[in-house]
Amino acid sequence: MSTILILGATSAVAGRIAELYAEASTKEQSHQIYLIGRREDVIQTVSQRLGETVVGTDSVDFVDLSATKLCIRKAFEVMGSFDYVLIAHGVIGDQILSEASVEEALTVIEVNYTSVVAQLVTLTTLMANQSAGKIGVITSVAGDRGRPRNYTYGAAKGALNIYLQGLRSVRWGSGLEVYTFKLGPVDSPMTVDHEKNVTFSTIDTVAEKIVQAFESRHYVHYIPGYWWFVMWVVRWLPEPVFQKLGFLSDR
Repeated sequence: MSTILILGATSAVAGRIAELYAEASTKEQSHQIYLIGRREDVIQTVSQRLGETVVGTDSVDFVDLSATKLCIRKAFEVMGSFDYVLIAHGVIGDQILSEASVEEALTVIEVNYTSVVAQLVTLTTLMANQSAGKIGVITSVAGDRGRPRNYTYGAAKGALNIYLQGLRSVRWGSGLEVYTFKLGPVDSPMTVDHEKNVTFSTIDTVAEKIVQAFESRHYVHYIPGYWWFVMWVVRWLPEPVFQKLGFLSDR
């Protein structure tokens, strides 16, 4: 039996991942899932859809660090251990507003970086005595280079990528595996106001690839995989060249 904790379970991608694990649950390989999200009504809807696979739910505002810590500890008491943890919550925010409003900028950073670090500290402490366990965190290709259209969000995700690198090194060989899932844009409620193009992936595609990636021995995944090459080029473009490419340097 595998125990699975999902933080940010109200996101479309996380909800689909939970469904995939529930669908794969059999007598031979059963899964128990604990859902934590921001909106109680959505959490209950997801829980009802998944049925008996769900052994517990909680709703919390993730920027409330003390309350989130209590929720994680409660889940650990119920499950006894975490075989898989997925951290999936985040907010893109309003880039233009974040350049004029300290409150908006700090909210984007707090949701996408600070709150996740707090969760990771709690999780790694609780999982320290386990012989094995996996923590996967959804970040973004936006964290690979600052672009005018989303650099506040990208800065938070970039900082999170660095934190995960360090955490992975510290825990290397301990049995605790740390995964970074760098997503390209996804056609989901989070991007409902964004103009869609061929770079957008579907929720199903992204969810399936994350479940597959969790079973690999490779710990940093660009999802879909072609983003590895795209962002390699973007990262290494000299600044003068980058500024001349409007599709990268424009709003």
